[in-house]
Amino acid sequence: QVQLVESGGGSVQAGGSLRLSCAASGYLDSDDCMAWFRQYPGNEREAVAIIQTYFGITDYADSVKGRFTISQDNAKNTLYLDMNDLRPEDSATYYCAAGGRFGYCRVWREYKSWGRGTQVTVSS
Repeated sequence: QVQLVESGGGSVQAGGSLRLSCAASGYLDSDDCMAWFRQYPGNEREAVAIIQTYFGITDYADSVKGRFTISQDNAKNTLYLDMNDLRPEDSATYYCAAGGRFGYCRVWREYKSWGRGTQVTVSS
């Protein structure tokens, strides 16, 4: 069982930056996806940024393209999300996820492991 621990959330003004980190422990299948999702109250989790860990292929939600960057440090078993030019609409709970089924990396139900989430609040 993979355990994921997020850190780096917080409050920032619009236009600011944050870096989220996700430390993973346990076996990570290199064929799977890892991702950052976010969730607004009352909504389902939506994929923000995805990485297919073996090839390092990334994909982003249209709303964050050009502003967010997902990356991984395999030596540290850590996933990152660099968020720049933050907007109030980026305010949400952000979750790290692992074990996503390749080909379904945007689908939250396809992920086996989740972190507890970290809150990001962007004020205007």
